[in-house]
Amino acid sequence: MAGRTSHRAAPVHARLEDVGVQEALAALADPVRLRLVRELAGSADWSRACGSFDVPVGKAALSHHFAVLRAAGLVEQRDEGPRRVNRLRREEFDARFPGLLALVLRGD
Repeated sequence: MAGRTSHRAAPVHARLEDVGVQEALAALADPVRLRLVRELAGSADWSRACGSFDVPVGKAALSHHFAVLRAAGLVEQRDEGPRRVNRLRREEFDARFPGLLALVLRGD
């Protein structure tokens, strides 16, 4: 396919005003997704590629987890060459659900 720069579609991101608290809580309830969010919280924006996370799931499951996090408004992704990099949408999420992310990041 001449002229095609990527083998995958660009990620679709949720509008936070369309995300309900139940959807956000459901996304954060999974231990793998919670780990991804916590690792992103400790990383600079756009510094972590999807494959850089040490989680006990395969590539397809990891893609699914990131899709759930995007749909819940927690993560933004963009493609940089062959890598898909991530950032936690901390400010936007905090504006929509004040204090929720701080509780989640606080840990047990």
